[in-house]
Parts: sequence; C-alpha cells; structure tokens
Amino acid sequence: MNACIPIHCGHEAIARLIRYCQSHQLDRFLLVGDRNTYPALGRRVETELKERGWDVRTVVLSGAEVVADERRVFEVLYHAGGEEWVYLAVGSGTVTDVTRYASYCARNGFVSLPTAPSVDAYASGGAALVMGGFKLTVPSHAPMAIFADLQTLCDAPRDLIAAGFGDMVGKYTALADWKLAALLVDEPYDVDIARRARRALSDCVAHVEEIGRASAVGIATLMTGLLESGLCMMKAGNSRPASGAEHLLSHFWEMRFLQGVAHEDRPAMLHGAKVGVGAVLAAERYEAVRGLTQEDAAARVAHVSLPAQEDEVARIRAVYGAAADRIIADHRPFLEMLERDFDALRRRIAGRWEGVQEIAASVPSARRIADLLRQAGGPTTPREIGLTGDEVEQALEFSRYLRNRFTVNTVGRLLGLW
Repeated sequence: MNACIPIHCGHEAIARLIRYCQSHQLDRFLLVGDRNTYPALGRRVETELKERGWDVRTVVLSGAEVVADERRVFEVLYHAGGEEWVYLAVGSGTVTDVTRYASYCARNGFVSLPTAPSVDAYASGGAALVMGGFKLTVPSHAPMAIFADLQTLCDAPRDLIAAGFGDMVGKYTALADWKLAALLVDEPYDVDIARRARRALSDCVAHVEEIGRASAVGIATLMTGLLESGLCMMKAGNSRPASGAEHLLSHFWEMRFLQGVAHEDRPAMLHGAKVGVGAVLAAERYEAVRGLTQEDAAARVAHVSLPAQEDEVARIRAVYGAAADRIIADHRPFLEMLERDFDALRRRIAGRWEGVQEIAASVPSARRIADLLRQAGGPTTPREIGLTGDEVEQALEFSRYLRNRFTVNTVGRLLGLW
C-alpha cells in the first residue's frame, strides 16, 4: 500500500506502537474502547504504555450496542477534560469513528488499533456518525498511524470478519456506480484510484476461503484490502471509490433501526453485513440493466417524464420525517432540474448505452456475489439479517434520497425499470 501514514498489520503491532510513540515523543494517551474491545486488546495496550511511565486515561464505552452518535462523542470529550492527549481508538468501526471525531473536535491526533477486519474506514478521513437520527459522513481526520494486531484480528468474532468481507464485496457495485456517474453526469473519476480499489477487492475475493477460515493469510489479506479501500477514499476526498447503491441501502436500514422502526427483539445489524446484502440487491439491478438492448433503452427513456418537484418533496417528507429538510436540501439540484436538462440526461443515457452495458458487465451476477458472501460466512439475503419484505422494498425505493449520488438506481429510474 502506498500510504501517507504509518501502517502495520502483523504480530508486532503493540511493539510497533511503542516505537512509534517513542520516536515521536508521545507520552499522554486517551484510550477509547468498549466492553468487548478493551479486554480483547485495550488492556494489553494500556499495560504496555503504563509500564513505560506514560500517562494513560481509559474510556470504556458501556452498553451492549454502542452507536457512533453525538452522545458517545460527548462522552469521550467529557473524559478528555479539555486536556491534550493522543487518542487511541481500540476497536472496530464504531469506536474508531467516535474516537476520530472526538479527537478532531479536540484538535488532537489519534492512532487506530483495529480489533476486527470489519470495515474499510480505519484509514478514512471522514467519520460515519448518527446525528439527530440521521446517518451521515462528516469531515474529520485520518489517523496519525494504524497498528493492527494480526492475532487479535484472527480472534475476532466470525460475524465481524464476514462483515468486513461484505464491505469489500460492495466495491463491485460501488465502483460501477462511480463509473456510471462519470459516464452519464460527468462526475470526476480517477482511473488510478478505481484500479487500486478493484485490485484490493480482487485480492480479497481470491482469498475468500482463507477469510472464511479466519486463517492468518486470509485475515491479513482482508485487513490489507480494507485499509487500502480507506486510503482510496482518503485520496479521492470522498467515499465514491467504496460506496454506492449498496451502501445507501445499508444506511437506510440502519436509520430505520435507529428510529425505532425495527423490531425491538432484533439486534442491530453489522454495517458490512447490510452492505453485502445490499450488494446482492444492487447486482440484481445491474442484471436488469444488462438485459436491455439499446433500442429498449431508447424507447424507455423516451416515455419517462420529469418528476414533479412537489411530489418528490412530499415523498421525502413521508418517509424521512424530521430528517427530510436535510435530504431536500441535498437533492435541490435534482428537484429543481429543468425539463431541458432532464431531456439531455435521457438522450445521454440512450446515446451512451454501449458504455452503460460495459459498466454493468463489470458487476458479477447476484448469485456469484451471494456465493462469495456465503464462503466468507456472511448473510446473503435480507431475511438472514432480519429484514421484512416491506423493509427491503422501502429501501430499494427510498434509499436513493439519502445522498445526492448517481447510482444504478438512478439509471433504472430514468429507464422506468422501478
């Protein structure tokens, strides 16, 4: 990996952390973990640091389900007491994002010590937070360094490992969506970044059996791929290389869960598990696009009309409630699109259909993606993660409102496929 920050994934992670701190004269630490990650790795890190006479203050986030929200960020800042620390994020995605944003608010740096190969955001510069019940990525900062202890990663719960693979498999549809946006709406696209992200994905797919067995080789490959994906996002300056329609589906389900729509007896779904299932559904939509000839596409776009702005606003308010104003503001360019601009977009889709088909062909079949997820030990269907048919249909129809982002769902809507 061509990283601009020190990264180590291996059996000497804590020793590397100690040497890094010594070389940078760091001796005051705010260690953040939760009730699972602190015993898994945090206690060892705390002991090693204290044995050198360094000042360590530890924050263990309580509760069975820790959510990366305003309350948790404030909790960490409260324990920081306004003092200067090097924040240590000892955990997976949630702990990392809480620590990342808290350290950013405090204008202190942080070091990431992942405890599971479960997400690709360890190296990212943005923090995925829930603000007012709305899931969004807020500007933050990347870690000063990343030290991943390989044995801790191999010992992580298998559902977390499978979730990490699900996050990686989602790159199939995310990268295709990014290229679609470049082709049809001239969104900036970086060939080198896309190539890096696809190479990381291919490496993980090639080692799916080892990942499913949680072997050292498999887990090292998965963690390397996740870190590379995060670096691609950091280089791109946004999440486009790693997030498309499949992530919008995941975010929609998570928001509904947080809003209390989910069943009370259903546990929170892991991000990567939702992304993997979302990738299967997004791949099905790419299959539908592949099934159309250029003549089919031209005929379909000719009969699709520009949605009435008041109807779109009403739909957004009905589904998203208190979060609707934020979404309406984000979608203002589409809501206020002129008829001539809409016609130009329809003509571009029909005129560039060969390119659309080439992109669609880069996405494996839904069956193939499901097979890969199954080999890694992850869920493949909405039912396996506790979703009802209505929840799936709602996500397929309304998740596109969550980001002003061009995806296969946008193309399908302009074609009248859904």
